Amino acid sequence: MNAGSWVAIYLPLFIIFMIVLPQQRAAYKAVIFKSRKRKGVVEMTNELIKRYIGKSCLISTGSFGTNVKGKIIDVNENWFEVETKKGSELINAEFIQSIKFV
Repeated sequence: MNAGSWVAIYLPLFIIFMIVLPQQRAAYKAVIFKSRKRKGVVEMTNELIKRYIGKSCLISTGSFGTNVKGKIIDVNENWFEVETKKGSELINAEFIQSIKFV
């Protein structure tokens, strides 16, 4: 193969992998960072939830997620242990959208 063929084949790949993809990743990270810093959004702390251990609640993880109804048993780091009718469930606190205490 001559040099012109190498340039025609590998230059577009170089541009995609070394220039375009890193810029897209940086833009995506900036959007995520901005959405987390929105005004009015507060990250949930364990101390707040520890006051409600032993109380019945309804936990929602978003529109496409699940709703869990049960009693909060324990809170460790970012995980909630909830006792439901089916048994115990662990829920990641980062995905919780709302908690309603019944």
